Amino acid sequence: MNFRDATIDDLQTIVDIYNATIPSRIVTADLIPVTADSKLDWFNEHNPVTRPLWMVENKDEHIIGWISFQNFYGRPAYNETAEISIYIDENFRGNGYGKQMLSYAIKQCPLLKINNLLGFIFEQNFISINLFKSMGFIECGHLESVAKLDNKKCNLKIMQLKIEF
Repeated sequence: MNFRDATIDDLQTIVDIYNATIPSRIVTADLIPVTADSKLDWFNEHNPVTRPLWMVENKDEHIIGWISFQNFYGRPAYNETAEISIYIDENFRGNGYGKQMLSYAIKQCPLLKINNLLGFIFEQNFISINLFKSMGFIECGHLESVAKLDNKKCNLKIMQLKIEF
């Protein structure tokens, strides 16, 4: 797999992969598709040195997904903590790419000066919860009924991995 910094030309692909997860109601709290324009500020908040946004390509140079690191809570004392998001194109799911992507991201954390990595995952997203647990994340928080998806209250798990460097 190849990991590269996302460019503005990738934004529509990022949005397309993201939007494909919305109907499942297990991955994101967005209820309707987002647009590239609406994600422009989010895109620009990333930087390759501390909060990258990576495109992930397979050996055939097909984009299989993306990884995003975001600030946690927006205050300087939390600079060594980041939220990670991983999204995989629906045509490439179920092939072990998620584990490879998460493993690579974890290995890059010391270079990014991240010693706490957080994942915010809906309780009904068993695949992602199991993936994060398999990589050493522990559940450090459980927020009850924090989202409402199609008139159903949803719980959110906060998964944490402490990284020594």
